[in-house]
Amino acid sequence: QVQLVESGGGLVQAGGSLRLSCAASGRTFSNYAMGWFRQAPGKEREFVASITRRGTTTYYADSVKGRFTISRDNAKNTVDLQMNSLKPEDTAVYYCAATTGGAIGLKSYEADYWGQGAQVTVSS
Repeated sequence: QVQLVESGGGLVQAGGSLRLSCAASGRTFSNYAMGWFRQAPGKEREFVASITRRGTTTYYADSVKGRFTISRDNAKNTVDLQMNSLKPEDTAVYYCAATTGGAIGLKSYEADYWGQGAQVTVSS
């Protein structure tokens, strides 16, 4: 089992920044590729970003490319999502996910573990 706990959500004005953090406990963190997903009201959960086990390669949804940065620290068992130039359409609950599969093309059904979610609200 892997337990994932997100933190850092909140309310921010458009153009602002937030940093989400996900702390993992349980099994060896470096055995898992990690990802961030988000779900807006009335919409399906969608991929945001992912990172390989060693943190050497990252992947992003087109909608956040150039604005969001995913990173991980295997010594601290954390994965972060730095979100800059936020837009109202980024408003959603953001979920951290761990997978024994690959980081490339990560789909929500491939996640083995999920965090509880963190609300991000961007006002216009």
